[in-house]
Amino acid sequence: MAAHIAATIHEGGFDMQYLLMLYANEAGWSNMTKDQQQQGMAAYTAYTEALKKAGVWKGSNRLQPINSATTVRVADGKSQVLDGPYIDSKEQLGGYYLIDVPDLDSAISWAARCPSASHGTVEVRPVWAMPASSAAPAACTHEPRRRRASP
Repeated sequence: MAAHIAATIHEGGFDMQYLLMLYANEAGWSNMTKDQQQQGMAAYTAYTEALKKAGVWKGSNRLQPINSATTVRVADGKSQVLDGPYIDSKEQLGGYYLIDVPDLDSAISWAARCPSASHGTVEVRPVWAMPASSAAPAACTHEPRRRRASP
């Protein structure tokens, strides 16, 4: 059904939103020289500007380091809160771009141009858009109590 809805929306002239999730080994950044870090930031700035100029950029953000993550699960009706990520992996989710493009091929093309694609992985996933009237309210509306990650 979701595919039918997406196809109907696209046939009506609307683009689809895709989330480009950027994965890399976050330790790689600290191993770079200042010059390499500046070049990396310039590459992401140029990429973001290209997305905006093309009119496909909807949003983007970097994430705090993985050691600032908190994992929440509910088992047998009881919350389990753990410091750290859910899984341990070689690459960590470090940020994302939300883009609005005509189709998956366009999303893949933009993902291939992302600087992360050359030193990590860019996962492309279509967003399952929900009508504004049926969107669930945010479950968590307070500021979390947690330790501050050092910059």
